[in-house]
Amino acid sequence: MNIRAALTNAMPELTAIRQDLHAHPELGLEEVRTSELIARHLESYGYKVTRGLAKTGLVATLTNGTGRRSVGIRADIDALPILEETGLPYASRTPGLMHACGHDGHTTMLLGAARAIAERRNFDGTVHLIFQPAEENFGGARIMVEEGLFDRFPCDAVFALHNEPALPFGQFYFREGAIMAAVDEATITVSGRGGHGAEPQETADPIVAGASIVMALQTIVSRNIHPLDPTVVTVGSFHGGTASNIIPGRAEIVVGIRSFDPGVRDELERRIRLIAERQAESYATTATVDYLRSYDATINHKRETDLLRDIAIRFAGADKVMDLPRPFMGSEDFAYMLKERPGSYFFLGAKTSESDPPLHHPGYNFNDDLLPVGAAFWTEVAESYLKPA
Repeated sequence: MNIRAALTNAMPELTAIRQDLHAHPELGLEEVRTSELIARHLESYGYKVTRGLAKTGLVATLTNGTGRRSVGIRADIDALPILEETGLPYASRTPGLMHACGHDGHTTMLLGAARAIAERRNFDGTVHLIFQPAEENFGGARIMVEEGLFDRFPCDAVFALHNEPALPFGQFYFREGAIMAAVDEATITVSGRGGHGAEPQETADPIVAGASIVMALQTIVSRNIHPLDPTVVTVGSFHGGTASNIIPGRAEIVVGIRSFDPGVRDELERRIRLIAERQAESYATTATVDYLRSYDATINHKRETDLLRDIAIRFAGADKVMDLPRPFMGSEDFAYMLKERPGSYFFLGAKTSESDPPLHHPGYNFNDDLLPVGAAFWTEVAESYLKPA
C-alpha cells in the first residue's frame, strides 16, 4: 500500500487527534497538555522523545540503518488569543483561545508522518521531528536554537510548511530566497501638557502631534524606500484622551513594520525615530520611541527548495506545484532555524470555497481533508532526503 492510501485509511485517527487539539488550545510556552499528547503518540510509535526545549517544545528522534545524514521537520503547536466563533462540536473549550492558524493541523500532519515513517522504515539515517512552541508570539524557534537545538539534534537540512486557506486545496507553493518578511514594532509615546478642551492655547496637545506623526509616517515607504523593496509601515493603534473637553497629557501610537532587506530594516527604524521626534517637537511636545525588532525575514535555501519542489511534482503532479511570484508580508520564526541550517519553508493550499475564513479569523477551522496530504508528503520528504543507497 502506498503512503497516501495508508494515511487516508488512518483519517479517523488523525481527525480525532486534530479535533482534540483544536478543542484544547494553549498559548505559546504554555502548551503543556498539547506537548504531553504529542509525546504520548510519538513514544507509542517508537521514537525517542526529548522534552523541555523552550519549556514546552519537544524533539522526536528515530534512526534507521547506518546512514550518517539527518533531516529535521518542524511543526508549530501553539494557539492564538482569539474567541472562537465556529460553533463546531469540537470548538475551543477555553474561552478566548483558539487554533485560528491551523497549528493543530500542522501538528497532526507531522504525527501522521511520524507513524508512517516508523512503520515503513524506508530510510537510512536519522529523522528529527521538531514540535515547536510559541510561533505566534515569543519566537519559540529562536528559543529552541538558543538552547542548542541543532547541537543536540544535528540536522543536515530542516523543513516546515504552513496551510493557506486562500490558496487552492492540495497545491504546493514554493519560493527560493525570501518568502516571509521581517517584522518589527514601534511604540511611540507622545508627551505634552494637558488641560481644558476650552483653553487649547494653554496646552501642548499630544493628540494633534500624534496625528501629524501618523500622517508623516505614511511618507516613509513612498519617499524613503526604493519602490522595488517590499516594505509595510502600518499604524495599528492610536490611543489618547478620555473626553471631548479634556486635552490629555500623553498619547500612544503603535506601528507595525515589515521588510526583507537588512539595510531597509535599519533605515525604517532611523526614519520612524526621526519623524516621531521632530514632528512632536514642532508641536511643543516630545516623543519617545520603543523599537522592538522581532522575527527576521524567512529566507529559503535554493538547493533544499529545489528538492522539495521535485518531490512535490512526483507526489502531486506538476499541475499542483507552483512558484510564488512574490513573498508574503507575514512573518514566521522558522527564520531562525533557516539561519542555522539549510532548508525551506512552503505553503500547502487548503481552500475549498470562496467563503473559507482566512487565518487568524474567529471562524477559521483547519481543513481535515488536508491531513493525509501533508502527512504523506512529509513521509516522502524524510524518505527521499534519507534515501537508502
